[in-house]
Amino acid sequence: MSIALREPPDLAGDAGGIVARRAVVRWAVRLFRREWRQQLLVLGLLTVAVAVTIWGASTVTNVALPNPNYPTFGTAAVQVTLPGSDPHLAADIAAIAGRWGPADVIANQDIANGTTQPVQLRAENPRGHYKSPLLSLVSGTYPAGPGQVALTSQVASLYGAHAGGTWQAAGTTWRVTGIVQDPSNLADEFALVAPGQVPHPSQVIMLLGSRAAQQAVSNGNATLPGIPAAAAVTPPNAIMSGISPAVLVLVVEVLGLVFIGLVSVAGFSVMAQRRLRALGMLGAIGATERNLRLVMIAGGLVVGVTAALAGTVLGFAAWFAYVPTLQQATGHVVDATNVPWWAFGIGVVFAIATSVLASRRPAKTMAAVPVVAALSGRPAPPKAVHRSALPGVIVFAGGVACLAFTGGWTGAGGGSHALLLLVGLVAVIVGILLLAPLSVSVLAAGAGPRLPVAIRIALRDLVRYRARSGAALAATTFAVFLAMAICLVASIQFENPLNWFGSNLSSSQMIVYTQQQNGGGAVNQLSNAQLASLGRQVDSFAAGLHAQSVLPLEASGVELYQVGTQGPHDHFNGSVYVATPQLLATYGIKASQVSPGTDILTMRPGLAGLPHTELTWGNYGLQSTPGGFTQKDSVLPPCTLSSDCLANPAMQTVSGLPGGTSAPNTVITEYAMSKYHLQPGLNGWLIQAPAPLTATQISAARHLALAYQVTVETKSNTPSLGEFADGATALGLVIAFGVLAASVGLIRSETARDLRTLTAAGASGATRRMITAATAAALGLLGAILGMAGALIAVLAWAHSSLSAMFGDVPLSDVLILLAGLPLVAAAGGWLLAGREPEAIARQPLD
Repeated sequence: MSIALREPPDLAGDAGGIVARRAVVRWAVRLFRREWRQQLLVLGLLTVAVAVTIWGASTVTNVALPNPNYPTFGTAAVQVTLPGSDPHLAADIAAIAGRWGPADVIANQDIANGTTQPVQLRAENPRGHYKSPLLSLVSGTYPAGPGQVALTSQVASLYGAHAGGTWQAAGTTWRVTGIVQDPSNLADEFALVAPGQVPHPSQVIMLLGSRAAQQAVSNGNATLPGIPAAAAVTPPNAIMSGISPAVLVLVVEVLGLVFIGLVSVAGFSVMAQRRLRALGMLGAIGATERNLRLVMIAGGLVVGVTAALAGTVLGFAAWFAYVPTLQQATGHVVDATNVPWWAFGIGVVFAIATSVLASRRPAKTMAAVPVVAALSGRPAPPKAVHRSALPGVIVFAGGVACLAFTGGWTGAGGGSHALLLLVGLVAVIVGILLLAPLSVSVLAAGAGPRLPVAIRIALRDLVRYRARSGAALAATTFAVFLAMAICLVASIQFENPLNWFGSNLSSSQMIVYTQQQNGGGAVNQLSNAQLASLGRQVDSFAAGLHAQSVLPLEASGVELYQVGTQGPHDHFNGSVYVATPQLLATYGIKASQVSPGTDILTMRPGLAGLPHTELTWGNYGLQSTPGGFTQKDSVLPPCTLSSDCLANPAMQTVSGLPGGTSAPNTVITEYAMSKYHLQPGLNGWLIQAPAPLTATQISAARHLALAYQVTVETKSNTPSLGEFADGATALGLVIAFGVLAASVGLIRSETARDLRTLTAAGASGATRRMITAATAAALGLLGAILGMAGALIAVLAWAHSSLSAMFGDVPLSDVLILLAGLPLVAAAGGWLLAGREPEAIARQPLD
């Protein structure tokens, strides 16, 4: 019997190339199936990136309507409005429809309901030509005849009506046939009746969409030939084309993937180090460097594809679950299938490419390790620092220069400045990431012999395993940079003394206004008898709340401007109330605290120091016309007392005033009211409850306002500077802690053999804990310093022309949390989670 020995294929030759590649790919897949738990960090981050891209792109695509004219015009090309007082209303409607039809006719009659959003009794044909974006049936049926009505859910809730019940309004008892809605404006509160059931409308709207009407208004004309004189023609607004919101989401995803790629490099480097001896065995039997690189790259591809599939499933699940919430927040119906599929495809490809590219660097490094060195399992020597430090300095300096030429917050220049801002921001981030390895070496070089041995070992390991520590430090720096930059930039908008931005009231405050809302923007003042009656009702309501105070708010009728900013004037975005003795006493402000001759008291930091301010009242810059007061011309007259204007009023900052945008944060003194002969008028009452207002209490206040046809205001959802900065800081810390936990675990797992040696030499658990804590603290401290310094330099360069506005009220507590809290918490976490004695003192097994 003879035995033939078949020669193995030449892995380095052409004949074995396909076989070799197929073999190493299958091996990479088997390794992933066996070691996927060790790659959970990279898998999780990529999965979240894909899911957030799908959810975010879907959300921003559906935040706005496909056509911004839908809420007003539907699918029509022009709107014609006729007043209900038109003596020839029926004839005019017929004439317009005959010449420019077909037309949809909507007859409206306003019904007060106690809010600034009026309820309308609306007669129209639900199956009109242009009504699909304006009307849809939620449940029940449309009204088909006299005495029938369909209500929106808000109106039905307000009056306690339901389908099949009755509803009393406009002197008639109606039978409710169903629930309807305006798909383009869910806040539209109306009661739908059949055509012809509003005999005395306050307004009639005609929607026209014929070819003739489209051509007539195609050039922006606001007239239609031959229509009655009483009719007002409104053409739709031009639809501006711009960058798709989904593109912005992809830009954000790219920034996120840069961060994820840095973490992935560390993860794949650890996996490559663990497989180093196995890769050495593969090289010993003839595998080329290309084959060895393919092992890691194929593993990265498998990780990317797996994460993309999981992220797609998770993203669609999150999107479909979020649709009802988005619909409520945006105020219009959201079509869950209206999503940017092209953006999803690009996002998935980007995620897979990130995983593949992150695996290439460790693959190239490990493939170049000699076979003997690979079999020994020793890590590759670190890359010289000077190779990445100089490019990092150049790129960072270039980014700072680009930011300096953008013009800052008030810079103009359109697309060129926006491009400079984008390029500068990216260059600054890339420069900081390139400088990260230098800081690791600098910190390790500064570790003198006086430091404990455990700390010196930790810093030495950071240098030895710089492929992991550099990428981890870059990711931590990136998270801190974003958090710090958001805090600094947000302080501009939130602390602008004129354009105050933040919460309107606290959760325990409520304002009951005295103006009657008659719909269509019309406002009437209550009579003296009505004011007295409403005042008694407000006092009774406040007593039921056990309110701490009921403060009358007296309007002064003045306006505050700053000349020469963003046009002729930059307007004060609030009400200037009168500083009555009761108001000052409510907030603990004594008359002796007010300087003599002061015109304005404010709590807004920086407002008193603004130059070129003007206080106006009366008819300054206006002229009387049949349609009301209009501005005389584009250039306002000189500011003099004779023209009802005071230049540079005397202002004093008083911190005791409340800070809400609707609260009396800026008031005019009674001295100024008397000096300039101004007449105050009651504008409302500010109720201060002892605890946050409940939904039941707010509903009771709304019903109180309904009885007098006035409005109430409670806390909105707009965040304050502190809430915004705290959110950014918390997000940055969560990301940084996650990166540190994973990175420290990766680095310490690579030093398991050294830990076994230390344990054998008698090192205690405290020593091992100190090593891990020092590793985490060093990365956290370096990341905090680099990220904060980079953000500070970048924002200084960007806002160098308005530094006083930029750093007027930076939240120092968040800065301290980032600078000191990050390394301290990282050290504490490393100490608590480390210290376990190795299971065995043995040589690393061959995988």
